Amino acid sequence: MKFLFINLFTTVIIALFWFCDNIKAEDKGYPFNPGERLTFALKWMFIPAGEAVLEVLPVETVDGNKSYHFVLTAKSNEFIDHFYKVRDRIDAYTDIKMTRSILYKKNQLEGKTHREIVVQYNWAKYKAQYSNFNEEREPIDLLPGTFDSLSVFYYMRLFDLKEDLIIERPVTDGKKCVIGKVTVVKRETIKLASGTYDTFLVEPDVKHIGGVFGKSKNAKIQLWVTADHRRMPVKIKSKVIVGSFTGELVSATGLSRTFHEKFR
Repeated sequence: MKFLFINLFTTVIIALFWFCDNIKAEDKGYPFNPGERLTFALKWMFIPAGEAVLEVLPVETVDGNKSYHFVLTAKSNEFIDHFYKVRDRIDAYTDIKMTRSILYKKNQLEGKTHREIVVQYNWAKYKAQYSNFNEEREPIDLLPGTFDSLSVFYYMRLFDLKEDLIIERPVTDGKKCVIGKVTVVKRETIKLASGTYDTFLVEPDVKHIGGVFGKSKNAKIQLWVTADHRRMPVKIKSKVIVGSFTGELVSATGLSRTFHEKFR
């Protein structure tokens, strides 16, 4: 099976973020800040597989735009490295007002696969340019307010969640631009090794996701985020044709202490 769980984690967590709210934020206080670092332990079925980390790095200037810098890294553990070594990193940048993406990069090292993906956004022409090792594809059209598949998760955290809420937002991977949708299913308390959390369970529509999700008849992705002002992810779970996969929060540092809740 080539131990696809690390690759699945990257796919799952990105897939979860193909959505966002169509409500406009009226206050720019954020539930996250530079320095936030969330570490997840990954398992395929009951087998420890590695770890993934979500980080907010210091604000940077990209193409003249003051920008937030979000990072997702995923790596297999020493045991799994013998079978299918994975070292993935995604860097995503948005404008400081969190209205759209500015730049997206993915360094993918999985087994014998190596990709250096860059997606550049031309907002003057509403175009996105995808390239891999500088080999460019035909530019695609963008919808206003489009995010990349990682940044959109942080944008979602600006808004209050409630049961039965359906959330939508245009998202692109540089190859296509779609309207993603997620449903807030319910509020529930879950117990993890790192603590007990009051959470909302959200489930995205997986119809735009390819790979193993497209091949799985009853594929499902679930994400639990805290019901407080941070909307911090604490657990992720997927169900696909080759089994189930989980990622659970084991460490959270650099968390935001204050937040104005005016995102309703």
